[in-house]
Amino acid sequence: MRNVLLFLHIAGAIFWMGGMAFMVMALRPALHARLEPPLRLPLVVEVLRRFFVVVIVSIALLLLSGVPLLLQAPGARAPAGWHVMAGLGIVMMLVFGHIWFSPWRRLKLAVAQEAWPEGGKRMNQIALLVKVNLALGWIAIGAVLLWR
Repeated sequence: MRNVLLFLHIAGAIFWMGGMAFMVMALRPALHARLEPPLRLPLVVEVLRRFFVVVIVSIALLLLSGVPLLLQAPGARAPAGWHVMAGLGIVMMLVFGHIWFSPWRRLKLAVAQEAWPEGGKRMNQIALLVKVNLALGWIAIGAVLLWR
């Protein structure tokens, strides 16, 4: 059972981290290079709408697998890196919650109203928060692998 939980945990992390890396390192720069806001922002909304489903499923996988894995080594017996990873994971989930409830909602509204400067502002907020989450994710991975 432990291996199944570990597989689900790693799969959730890979999908979420990979999607964030793809968004900020490949998709966003390419869209900025090729498309003006009236074409770019509606496309970004459609991409994020699909990606955020992946993030929600990833968060569920991470919680449903991570909690039992952490409880297998209760309290102080779990390596310090596990606790750091868990804490950073919760922070990442909270950052995603902020993205979902604030700039994401405003981005969708701006695109629906064709308010391109506002949409660009909200997309920039999302991109910054995704970069923060990507950095936190790498720190969490480093902590769990290097801090035993």
